Amino acid sequence: MAMLPNPLPSLAASGLQLPPGSMVDATIDGAWHEPLLWCTDAPVAPGDWSRLRTAGRPLGLLPVLIDGGRRDQWPADWDLIPEDASYPGDHDPDEVLAAYWAECAPEELGAAHAEWPGLAPAPADTGSPRSPDDLAAEMADLFTGPEGWFPNTRAALVPARRSADILAAIGWSGPINYESDVARLGAVLRSWEDRYGIRVLMLGFDTLTVTVGRPPTTLDEARALAAEHFAFCPDNIDQAPPYDLDDYAGKSLLNQTTWAFWWD
Repeated sequence: MAMLPNPLPSLAASGLQLPPGSMVDATIDGAWHEPLLWCTDAPVAPGDWSRLRTAGRPLGLLPVLIDGGRRDQWPADWDLIPEDASYPGDHDPDEVLAAYWAECAPEELGAAHAEWPGLAPAPADTGSPRSPDDLAAEMADLFTGPEGWFPNTRAALVPARRSADILAAIGWSGPINYESDVARLGAVLRSWEDRYGIRVLMLGFDTLTVTVGRPPTTLDEARALAAEHFAFCPDNIDQAPPYDLDDYAGKSLLNQTTWAFWWD
């Protein structure tokens, strides 16, 4: 993947004040030639994500929460595949989603959905004073800590300039049964970053959660976006009754400030 120089090897000399943590270079084929991420050794607390963002960003490092899940799987056990990750900027998000749609939609949604509807327009600007980064920080605080929604969550620093590039930067293999080059999904995340103000908030072995700074505010906007979500992650609709795009749009996208994805 074409990226800027990795600052992780010199992290110890950077002067950053970090909690106890470890470098992760483990991949499905053994140790990578340089660290892919730094991860805390213990759960983090509210405020930690913001502190990591402030400290890491000048060095080219971005934070992401890490969910070990019910099986207590941390990044060293994630079968990362950095060798297979290209560069998100080399892919056109409309072309990527159109290809996914052609492969899945006609069979799973019916012949009426044979044609890819195209990218949804950006939602109307509501003039929210809260920035996408501020929203991500607020949600990170809700996720973490003993009283948080995910109390065992750890945090990582990843060498990436854009939040949308975090998956490709580590060679995340969560969607491996659907897409082997996660940078293609990263191209879509870049587009969502531009249109919807998303930030990659949390990764698990096969789960992704993003915050949404500019969510759809009308049902028409949500319906247009639902097609992209189906192409990006069909399991979100295929394995969630009533298996309907309009229902998904209304319940999971309209005015929702987080989106969650899971690949079987």
